[in-house]
Amino acid sequence: MNKKIFSIIAMISLPAAIFAQGEISASNPLTIDVEMQGSFSNSKTPLWLNANKYGLSSLNADNGYLRGIGAYDKNYKDGKYELKAGLDVAIPIGYKSVGYQETYTSHFILQQAYVEGRYKLGYLSIGAKERPMELKNNELSSGSQTLGINARPVPQVRLGLADYWNIPLTNKWLSFKGHLAYGIMTDGAWEEAFAKGSRNKYNKNTRYHEKAGYLRIGKEDKFPLTLTLGLEMAAQFGGDVYNWAGTDQEGYENAGNVTFSSGLKSYWHAFSGTGSDNGETTYSNSEGNILGSWVARLNWNDDNITIGAYFDHYFEDHSGMFMLDFDGYGTGDEWNVKKDKRYFAYSLKDGLVGLDVYFKKFKCINQVVVEYMNTRYQSSPIYHDHTISESSHLGGRDNYYNHYALSGWQHWGQVIGNPLFMSPVYNTDGSISVEDNRFNAWNFGLAGDPFEGFHYRAKLSWQRGLGTYDNPYFSPKENTNILVEASYKFPETSKLHKLSVKLAYGADFGKLLGNNSGFQATLRYNIR
Repeated sequence: MNKKIFSIIAMISLPAAIFAQGEISASNPLTIDVEMQGSFSNSKTPLWLNANKYGLSSLNADNGYLRGIGAYDKNYKDGKYELKAGLDVAIPIGYKSVGYQETYTSHFILQQAYVEGRYKLGYLSIGAKERPMELKNNELSSGSQTLGINARPVPQVRLGLADYWNIPLTNKWLSFKGHLAYGIMTDGAWEEAFAKGSRNKYNKNTRYHEKAGYLRIGKEDKFPLTLTLGLEMAAQFGGDVYNWAGTDQEGYENAGNVTFSSGLKSYWHAFSGTGSDNGETTYSNSEGNILGSWVARLNWNDDNITIGAYFDHYFEDHSGMFMLDFDGYGTGDEWNVKKDKRYFAYSLKDGLVGLDVYFKKFKCINQVVVEYMNTRYQSSPIYHDHTISESSHLGGRDNYYNHYALSGWQHWGQVIGNPLFMSPVYNTDGSISVEDNRFNAWNFGLAGDPFEGFHYRAKLSWQRGLGTYDNPYFSPKENTNILVEASYKFPETSKLHKLSVKLAYGADFGKLLGNNSGFQATLRYNIR
């Protein structure tokens, strides 16, 4: 049967099959939802039908999935304690594996599986869980540059604060929120299949670390203006690095591997940003792939409107993090010896700047987002380190989201941060890397709830990509991407009150991602 016809029939028949489950008491802390989605495009799935969906998406022209989501959430002792658990499984429709051109990255997707306990503000979470972005509009923003919502969740052990904690002796004018996590990436088999038949590296059993802290200044019940300053950092380390070699397309053999340290010391190096990788000598750097963002948000929140201006500055190393580098090395035999207290200051040219507005009493258009993003500087295009013949030190050419040994800031082929960095799933040469990380872009979004049960959003983005410093495009490539989406939840008085329907149209125009257009339909039914 034609795949499009099969998908449409399956989607239409889903509600009838679910209704047979019957009604279950809403007082139960267990909720169960069933969801089906189908996407139909003329070429690849357009960007905004694919991106910022926690990796549950596909570039294939025709794709879909059947998904079951179970969640348990119960409070104890008037909310002092809380226990959560979740299981989220998706089965792609029409899955087929043909190297890097796959309908989905696997034939069975364990999207979420976690248990989480909270005592007052502190929580401990174990497993893979979808987590929203901080300080940005999760529906309309292009995405955070470090801790985004574009890739599959990484299984981890996570300790953090569920909400802002008022710092003692500050009369609630200062509050803090943060988390610390370690985990392991699960896409090793996919990386091996993606890279096979090419001369590219891939990783297995890569360890994962992330941490974040946000300091909020202000007291909204006294004055509606607050300032939040934060740091989001992450690291990939440990595991095995493999390389494919050979010349015959059908006879590629693995050329061996390098095992990176995964001991306790490596976990400390990931936390502190110290250490060095196997084989590094003169130009030793931090162990693993260290990255992060300085983030900030100035927020006005009153009874009628919320306005937020925010900034996200991404960095790959110390030059980008502190905008300062030591430049006082000697000459001759002392070319690598720190002699003078001299430093080089970098320009603050890269970053995402945004403004979002929420109108609390105007339903037709109640959310608006405008963003500008630039990543072209990357600590300058000059050489990365000083040499015996050139003692002046610059730490340029940072190569955002990429790493010389590890597969870079991605999971299952989708970048973990902002999807305007072109994800590896777009590559057709088996390279697990971001091949366009130098660009400037605009992103616009608006959303509204004109009447009860109906919600819509629209996005428009424009991007001008230059490739990378190592592999620049012959000439810049541009793309315009659009999304129009509407959803409807049937009213409580209807027999279909547990059903919601979502329809979306997306399109790409230009040479960066190509010319793509398509539709996406999603049905979701709450069983319990």
